[in-house]
Amino acid sequence: MSDIKKLAGQTFWYGVPTIASRFLAYATNILLFWLYKPASTSFITQVYAIIPFLNILFTYGLETSYFRFLQTEDKKKLYNSLTVCLLFTTILFTGILFWQASAIANLVEMHEHPEYIQWVGWIMLFDTLAVLPFAKLRQENRPKYFALIKTINILINVLLTVFFLGICPKIIQHSQQVPAWLSWYNIDIGIGYYIIANIVASFVTLLLLLPQFKGFSFQLDKQLIKKVMNYSYPLIIVGLGGMINEMMSRVIYTKVVPLPREEALTQLGIFGANYKLAVLITIFIQVFKLGAEPFFFNQSKQANAAVTYARVMKFFVIACALMWLLIVVNLPLIKYLAYGKNANLYGQGLHIIPVLAMGSVFLGMYYNLTVWYKLTNQTLIGAYITLAGAAITIALNIWWIPIFGYTGSAWATFICYAFMMVVSYLLGQKYYPIPYDIVTIFEYLAVAYCLFFSHGLIVNLLLQANLLVSSIIGAFISILFLIFIFFKEKKELQQVPFFSKWLK
Repeated sequence: MSDIKKLAGQTFWYGVPTIASRFLAYATNILLFWLYKPASTSFITQVYAIIPFLNILFTYGLETSYFRFLQTEDKKKLYNSLTVCLLFTTILFTGILFWQASAIANLVEMHEHPEYIQWVGWIMLFDTLAVLPFAKLRQENRPKYFALIKTINILINVLLTVFFLGICPKIIQHSQQVPAWLSWYNIDIGIGYYIIANIVASFVTLLLLLPQFKGFSFQLDKQLIKKVMNYSYPLIIVGLGGMINEMMSRVIYTKVVPLPREEALTQLGIFGANYKLAVLITIFIQVFKLGAEPFFFNQSKQANAAVTYARVMKFFVIACALMWLLIVVNLPLIKYLAYGKNANLYGQGLHIIPVLAMGSVFLGMYYNLTVWYKLTNQTLIGAYITLAGAAITIALNIWWIPIFGYTGSAWATFICYAFMMVVSYLLGQKYYPIPYDIVTIFEYLAVAYCLFFSHGLIVNLLLQANLLVSSIIGAFISILFLIFIFFKEKKELQQVPFFSKWLK
């Protein structure tokens, strides 16, 4: 239990500020939904669907490789060599983005705004150079400083977005003459200021990480880099496949849906907005990964590592199932909080959220399961699993979007993540057996779904309840799930100091 407590402590420090900052980021997205119609936000949806693909190409698995080779290589030599590589490739890739901005914009059906691609280049430049400094903070067990910088990043992003999109247009609109201090503001850029705010936040973040470059020298160990690249190149495939699974539906949506462009953009805006709400659960998954990745590698040296991994998975699923339930039983409330005056418009896609959110749970379970191929250096098998998932995603999206619209795309995501989770589990039991409690894990997921179904039955069929009654019933059902967890895990909880005193 002490190992899990250690992971929980690290996850807490990564988690609380990260979750708070992420919700601020969602608040910024909500500002977009309140101010702009779906067709306008569709361009931002496309831009932020491209960025994760670029993140994989720009970082090419070096973050995971850093944690892996810290176990066997000189820390300073490893950090210097990886930083030199990343610096060179980042400048190269950023230059290509600037050079081919128009071509890329045309490829993703954003020919109206090729400048967005160039602005993304600046974001990628600053964010990529920050990757290894952030990894170093995690390796040094400095989650508080890590979280502080992440929080500052989001705060700058949110405040500038509110200023650029909410305050400046109002001042100009209600002024007979533009104030001198606002002469730099270009009203024609409009929603593009959302990206500009991101650029400024990323630049400040890199400045705050400069102390992590202290002692850095242009040292490149070619043999070490060769070893690292042999390990990391399959992770590029894993990353790209993962991004295809997560983002491809929004990138190709307007290309495959058989609708006029304006209507297709409206549907894409609705899809993108509801997708962001559905993957609220990935906030927890991302936080968990921050603490779990170095933890898993360090724990691998222990005799009971497999048992620890199994227990981590169980508690992870409990947390995810609870979060999923909290989201899906509060959809009517979330709809009005997130979309405001455009609630009825964006709310057309609310039905895809339970499907996408459960897909996110499967994705989180898959991340836990990937420990086997990272520890056994069989990252190429992980690449094959992800490629198979990507093939499923592409095929089902091309097949189902023209028939079912974004509903078909949501189910394609669900099926893809379920497939990857199952295959990774089966292969993991062959190469690195871990005693996961599969029955209990799926019992929690089944109970969560049954409670969600009961909530819908009571609210929609029996009471035709209003928003207040629906929220009260949702809270009661969530408490029921917590009580179920409590009695199911009573023995485990007795080992936790806080609960053990209370239980006695």
